[in-house]
Amino acid sequence: QVQLVESGGGLVQPGGSLKLSCAASGIGFSRYVMAWYRQAPGKQRELVATITITGITNYADSVKGRFTISRDNPKNTMYLQMNSLKPEDTAVYYCNGRLDLVVSWGQGTQVTVSS
Repeated sequence: QVQLVESGGGLVQPGGSLKLSCAASGIGFSRYVMAWYRQAPGKQRELVATITITGITNYADSVKGRFTISRDNPKNTMYLQMNSLKPEDTAVYYCNGRLDLVVSWGQGTQVTVSS
C-alpha cells in the first residue's frame, strides 16, 4: 500500500494559480488509479479529478477547463495544476490512490482563495 503526502497548498487571490503535489512512497504507484478530492467547511468531500494508470483524466464540471491533473510515475508523484482559482475552490485538498480494494489517502493540504 502506498503512503501519500500532499504539498503546495496556500493562500492565493481570486484568478491566481497553485500547483499541488502528491508524493507517494511504497511500491506500485504506477498501478494505482489516482485522484484529487476536496472538502470545504460544512460540506461533504467531493471528487475533483481522476487519472488512470494509462493517463486518462476526468474532471468535475466545476473545475473543467481550469484544473489539470497529471502524474509522473518514475517520480511517484501526482499533480494538480489549478488556474483561474475562485473563492469557491477554497477547501482542504486530498490525494487518493486506489488499487483494487486498497485505498490510500493523504492528510490533506489547505487551499484558500481570498482577496
